[in-house]
Amino acid sequence: MNQKNNILFLGTGTSTGVPMIGCHCDVCNSVDSKDKRWRTSAAVQYQGLKFQIDIGPDFRAQMLYHDMRDFDALLLTHEHRDHVAGFDDIRALNVMNQKRYPIYASKLCFDNTLEQFPYIAKNPNYDLVPKFDFHEINAEESFKVEGVEIIPIGIIHGKLPILGFRFGALTYITDASFIADEEISKIKGTKILVINALRYEKHATHFTVDEALECINKIQPEQAYLLHFSHQIGKHEEVSRKLPHNVFMAYDGLRVEF
Repeated sequence: MNQKNNILFLGTGTSTGVPMIGCHCDVCNSVDSKDKRWRTSAAVQYQGLKFQIDIGPDFRAQMLYHDMRDFDALLLTHEHRDHVAGFDDIRALNVMNQKRYPIYASKLCFDNTLEQFPYIAKNPNYDLVPKFDFHEINAEESFKVEGVEIIPIGIIHGKLPILGFRFGALTYITDASFIADEEISKIKGTKILVINALRYEKHATHFTVDEALECINKIQPEQAYLLHFSHQIGKHEEVSRKLPHNVFMAYDGLRVEF
């Protein structure tokens, strides 16, 4: 893997993925590979460490496709199924790498995630459950992983408080519907901003494209990458032509250095 700081977009789709099962719209029928979207997650390499952000239902396929065999820490934005459904697949990494995995998340996120996997919570010492060490984090203070500082960003997703993460010049945000001004101030100075934009039509729990662009205008990064797309947003190439010169649609497999 490239040793420079970089983000690899493992998935850029919303909870249904794109194409969506049973749908035959123009986007779901598109032959453009950039319109094929696994559920949103990312791998960030920063200051020599590998961070996995979220671990959704496509995690196993993403790891195999990119020949990724390990990471140093798992960061969870929130507990919704499209962001944690791959939790059980940590088992394979435990076996192959002979190690436990540190997980950084809010207590709410972690508790609600474990409720989705009751066999893990009830039998933590059983051989065939994921082995991990939980580290509680919150939006009020930064944290360190092996000496590398990360700044959590407090986000609102509908009514649910969730987290984004800043890695120096990169800030990663997904599933936001509101970001308070005090959290915006923590993001300013970011050179590369990753932020969600579900579709053009209003949604109760996700930024629209216009709302994401408004947030980008407040933060003024050098570049911004949109993600967490519904099939309703339209085709990659068509939407890309409508965006400002420094704003891009992310796509599965895109790697950006920072």
